[in-house]
Amino acid sequence: MKARSDCSICYALDIFGDKWTLLILRDMIFEGKSSFSEFRNSEEKIASNILTDRLKTLDAEGFLIKTASAANKAKFLYSLTDKAIDLLPVFVEIFAWGAKHNAIKQPANPVYKKLVANKSKTITEYANELKMIRNMALGS
Repeated sequence: MKARSDCSICYALDIFGDKWTLLILRDMIFEGKSSFSEFRNSEEKIASNILTDRLKTLDAEGFLIKTASAANKAKFLYSLTDKAIDLLPVFVEIFAWGAKHNAIKQPANPVYKKLVANKSKTITEYANELKMIRNMALGS
């Protein structure tokens, strides 16, 4: 992706400035989703063409590792890179902001609740767990 400027915020917006990219990463980080069909079944109902585009972008920008499924070579699975896992503190802050200002529903995810209780310790522990899950999925 060609950078529009040297600005860090501009770079982040070029990656995350749509309404789907962070939701895909949310599903991977907090729901353990790893396949196209799992992403399509998310509550928000992303269109297939948009999902394909966002997955390509996340792969090209180094947030995901795309591999063929061992069970079905025609099916691809996506794993988080360290670059994606480094977003965990960002998600915690977005969750906290959303929980504070969203009167409709509070986050029910148990990981989020642990993160709120002890951010720095839980972020470190959960990031290590995500890396372990990725390494097992990739056989490394």
